[in-house]
Amino acid sequence: MIQMNEGHVKTVRGSVVEGVFENKLPSINNKILAGKNYEMVFEVTSHVDERTVKLIALTFTSGIARGDSIWDTGEHLKVPVGKEVLGNIYDVFGNDLIDPTKQVKGVLKSIHQDPVPFSQRSTSDEMFVTGIKAIDVLAPLPKGEKAGLFGGAGVGKSVLITELINNTAKKNKGYSIFCGIGERSREAEELYRDIRDSGVLENAVLIFAQMNEPPGARFRVGHAALTMAEYFRDVDKKDVLLLIDNIFRFIQAGSEVSGLMGNMPSRVGYQPTLFSELSELQERISSTKTSSITSIQAVYVPADDFTDPSATHTFSQLSASIILSRKRASEGLYPAIDPLNSTSKMLNKRIVGERHYKIAREIKRNLAIYDELKDVIAMLGIEELSKEDRDTVFRARKLERFLTQPFFTTEHFTGIKGKFVELQESLDGFERILNDEFKDYKESELYMIGNVDEAHERKIDNS
Repeated sequence: MIQMNEGHVKTVRGSVVEGVFENKLPSINNKILAGKNYEMVFEVTSHVDERTVKLIALTFTSGIARGDSIWDTGEHLKVPVGKEVLGNIYDVFGNDLIDPTKQVKGVLKSIHQDPVPFSQRSTSDEMFVTGIKAIDVLAPLPKGEKAGLFGGAGVGKSVLITELINNTAKKNKGYSIFCGIGERSREAEELYRDIRDSGVLENAVLIFAQMNEPPGARFRVGHAALTMAEYFRDVDKKDVLLLIDNIFRFIQAGSEVSGLMGNMPSRVGYQPTLFSELSELQERISSTKTSSITSIQAVYVPADDFTDPSATHTFSQLSASIILSRKRASEGLYPAIDPLNSTSKMLNKRIVGERHYKIAREIKRNLAIYDELKDVIAMLGIEELSKEDRDTVFRARKLERFLTQPFFTTEHFTGIKGKFVELQESLDGFERILNDEFKDYKESELYMIGNVDEAHERKIDNS
């Protein structure tokens, strides 16, 4: 530690500190330490003049004062990577959160890495099967690309993310990395227990910067998770599932950092560098010719306003967008995925095939007609519709019920056993409903089931 470049604190403004270095100016993104036991960690964000730098705190700054010594480590913030990190839960510094005394294993790598060059990238049209009917049929996820789960507070983003971890860890031979940005500490603890109890922890890594931590830590934890994912992809040649909850908190942390640094805010108060910061993170998520990183990201939408800059900038980065609807959640239709507004570049005749494309298009057509007729039904009653429209409404209501599905991660709340539905089973079920095979069935018999044949069993039990 004696050989580190020493400086001193000039000013302290909350999480932002100005430091003066007489000998050598630290480079941007260098890790700076402070405190008696080097317990405070900072990162260089800008050079003010030839001797002064601005630092953003990644830990709490309680106790630091003007004139205190600070030390430039001469290197970036690093996290452990490799198979040794599997089965563990980390913070942004690579410390084990379950046992803080545990020695960090694995190779240490800087969280600041360049994206894969275009010449080494691979683009494939392979589908990432989740076992969730509404996603696999109406908005299939592309393997090796980015997908977003958009929704306001309380519509089921975190539950859906947890279910995706459970489903893909059991079916997928690769590794899962969960990155929690600015979420509740309770959720982190519950997620750890769920993953451990489901027996998939040995192929997963969890890394968190919770909502009580400084904005600097929340802003950098996504980069730390990506460094772990990139190592699995590039060195171990493994397919990686990277789940981020919540990308809005990354944007929010960037906004806090920007404000603390004294930058002029942009539209709706966000940082002027919002798009470039988001792009820097997202551009590192890509596939190579040997393996891939598939990322599924929860995106909180403030006040359900999809025109908010945080949502619009994130939309443009994604290959698939799963929209969660508060209206559907209030009707008890879980997962509360909006079938008409959710989109995916994979839903293309050339990629998913003629049959899948036709079934998805017919489901959307029936639901769209039903949506248009809701006002007429509310005012005049369903009896005033033509026979063809009535049939479409009844069919659409059955499709809505069949789009629901019991989750493994909510078994202890609902008491209903979770279901993983293969793509062909989902397509068969929707096709049979569209062909009016279930015309004489009650809507409730298609609610919260996996395979459509379960409706037959319910009908028998009810009779």
